[in-house]
Amino acid sequence: MLRQSDNGEAPNSDAGFTMIEALVALSIIAISLAAIGSLVASNVRATRRVDDRLAVIESARAVLTGLPDRGSLALGDFSGAMGENNWRVDVLPFSANFVDPARATPWVPQAVVIRVESPSGQQLRLDTVRLRPAGGGRP
Repeated sequence: MLRQSDNGEAPNSDAGFTMIEALVALSIIAISLAAIGSLVASNVRATRRVDDRLAVIESARAVLTGLPDRGSLALGDFSGAMGENNWRVDVLPFSANFVDPARATPWVPQAVVIRVESPSGQQLRLDTVRLRPAGGGRP
């Protein structure tokens, strides 16, 4: 005897999901979750790189700000660490094809190279020129 539903119709044998349909739906969900997880992981890595870069830039700014004044900045190099970042400053004679070293001038240009490196390998090099009074004192 066929059972009838409450509305008087015979029950449909196609009602619900088949096992294959459920597996297909689960695989689509798994692929979607894997893609979202990959996207989140790449965003976390990018955020860490940006944080490292900002820390290196801030360290370079602090080193540049902490340099001795122009009369006291001697040729040579010195280094140190700020937080987790290592830095090095090289003070070199400035040379360029438009500078005549034989010409008398009240100022002597010095090339200042600041290098900062984070533990993750991020590096920053900042090249600048400082003018030192030629007599070593203040003009």
